[in-house]
Amino acid sequence: MERYRILDHGGDGKIRAFGATLEEAFGHAALAVTSLMTDWEKVEPRVERAVAAEGRDLGQLLVKFLTEILYLSDAQGFVLGAVAGLKIEVPDTDPIESADTYLIPAPAPNKLNAGDAKSPTATRPGFRLTARFQGDDRPERYAFHGDVKAVTYSELKIESCACGPGAWVVQVVVDL
Repeated sequence: MERYRILDHGGDGKIRAFGATLEEAFGHAALAVTSLMTDWEKVEPRVERAVAAEGRDLGQLLVKFLTEILYLSDAQGFVLGAVAGLKIEVPDTDPIESADTYLIPAPAPNKLNAGDAKSPTATRPGFRLTARFQGDDRPERYAFHGDVKAVTYSELKIESCACGPGAWVVQVVVDL
């Protein structure tokens, strides 16, 4: 199965990642984002960083997870080479297994839907993710060909696709 595609999106970067499981699709999305900056396949797995993220829905969880790559790169000079042990915990009440598309649009600015009785996320317990990023903390060893400034909610999609049982597709746009 193809891991990911880099799609044309004007001045921004757009990635679409695939996986037999939701976890695999998220992991491939991390590699796709990294590929916009450097060749992740050449990164030696010298160090490991534990990563955890929480979100009110899968979309926010994906954005926070991918943002960890940018944080570790900027704050610690970490270069991602692989994602291991990725686990996503979904609330028991979530209809994720039967949904064709799971997408909740980003909230309007300054309106996080907290306590809003009409919001589909108001009473939903959080989504959680844990993983281990493997890579190197010496970025000078690698050639960089770009920089990702931020992960956005623009055109964000998380879908169960018809390409096979249990197959997933995630899509996200990043600011370059």
